[in-house]
Amino acid sequence: METEERFRAAVDLVAPQLAIVEERIQNQSRAFDEAIEGYVSYACGGAGKRLRPLVALLSGGATGGATGAHVDLAVILELIHIATLVHDDIMDGAELRRDRPTTNAKWGNALSVLLGDCLFAHALRLATQFEDQSISRRIADASSEVCTGEIIQTQRRFDLNLSEDDYLRIIEMKTAALFAVAGEIGAYLSGADDATTNALREFGRKFGIAYQIYDDCLDLFGNEADAGKTLGTDFEKGKLTLPLLVMLRQSENGSRGALSEMILQHSEDDYAAIGTMLREAGAATAARNAGVTLLHEAIAELDAVPENASTEALRDIAHYLDSLFHDLTA
Repeated sequence: METEERFRAAVDLVAPQLAIVEERIQNQSRAFDEAIEGYVSYACGGAGKRLRPLVALLSGGATGGATGAHVDLAVILELIHIATLVHDDIMDGAELRRDRPTTNAKWGNALSVLLGDCLFAHALRLATQFEDQSISRRIADASSEVCTGEIIQTQRRFDLNLSEDDYLRIIEMKTAALFAVAGEIGAYLSGADDATTNALREFGRKFGIAYQIYDDCLDLFGNEADAGKTLGTDFEKGKLTLPLLVMLRQSENGSRGALSEMILQHSEDDYAAIGTMLREAGAATAARNAGVTLLHEAIAELDAVPENASTEALRDIAHYLDSLFHDLTA
């Protein structure tokens, strides 16, 4: 079976629960004052990939079965993710997200930043409904990590001294934190032992880092029509992602100076040329290989998880991301 078909089968395995997650996300606007209900409904209305809910539900399935508590977790994590997207689009000046105008493109930055704040606060309020307070604390910790990672990335924009280790630390915080808690709490809610819970947390963490590397490559090498969102914003805003860092590290003095100038000037002509340069220099391949290595490590973590259809489905979503890396950087 092809990797895309296996990914679809993985989604189908928890389709009933995902349908409930989707319905509940769409209905979240009812929890807000009617004056802002329309804004919340729009922000939550884009049909995203729902990868974080998928990891949470499959982790529950791998350790005993996805329950209503897992659906609650999935909804909360996706709402936090949506809040981060609202804020990301403001900072990046993005005009398109999930094939629709971003909230900032429709209503401006001032309203959108407050809308993101409302979504964050609402998600954390939902998290307090778990009787076990350690769950809400863990979700809050992950949310703090996400925000901290975003702050550090913003702080280090156009910083040519950013190292690849710095970059990996940033994306571990801003992206992998929610994937890690999806795996960890997904197992915890099922009463899994510590070894299994830790393995699923590490699966989520490594998968999340790999996914952000892929998303960063998409910004440089992708097609905007296929991606359904504004591309080139990382380069324009001075976010030094892995392909650029690899090329900077590998460049000799003269070529490094030229590349540095392109990054600092970030003109439209430079963006049009940078993808080709990165491919020819092997930086695209190096970034892909780093992501694929992390995916293989994530898959290896599942050796400590009971073998069943949900565990195999987690492997399949990692293999699917592997295939997307190869398609994008071929």
